Amino acid sequence: MAMAWVWTILVGISVVFGLLHGTMPAVSRAAMEGAAAAVELAVGMAGALCLWSGVMELMTRCGLASKLARLFHPLLRLLLPRASRDAETLSAVSANLSANLLGLGNAATPPGIRAARAMARRCDGVADDELCRLVVLNTASIQLLPTTVASLRSACGCAAPFDILPAVWLSSVLSVGAGLLAARLLSRVWR
Repeated sequence: MAMAWVWTILVGISVVFGLLHGTMPAVSRAAMEGAAAAVELAVGMAGALCLWSGVMELMTRCGLASKLARLFHPLLRLLLPRASRDAETLSAVSANLSANLLGLGNAATPPGIRAARAMARRCDGVADDELCRLVVLNTASIQLLPTTVASLRSACGCAAPFDILPAVWLSSVLSVGAGLLAARLLSRVWR
């Protein structure tokens, strides 16, 4: 809701300055060009999002997601010991991690919410350390293939949209590490 107010104020200021300086045709032209560019970008990204969301659905249906769950189990047992004991929660966390590894933030959201709800049942209204670590893992997310960013770069005319892979790998590993370290330190401080 706050962003709606911010955008409304910015548009209002633009219109007022356009009227005061006699540049209203330029303001109108810029608004129309921006709207057209936004639609073009959204259509360009929709195809890539559909492709990778379909890949995620195929992974789930063919059982690859459950195999990834078994692969992630030792790591998840270390990070989320109580949650890894519940098969439903472990499956949701694994699907969330798998989607995040593929850079599919949109596809990662439903299993992340499912995992958070299952974990929240044990927390009497206050997030415990494991739930906070899940939020960190979901938010910072290690990405092997940053498909959303690559599709955005491709839609904007980049010739090699995946040339950012080493930087993405390094930054995502560092962000997850820093997030988990902060969660660990803060869990000790708040006790």
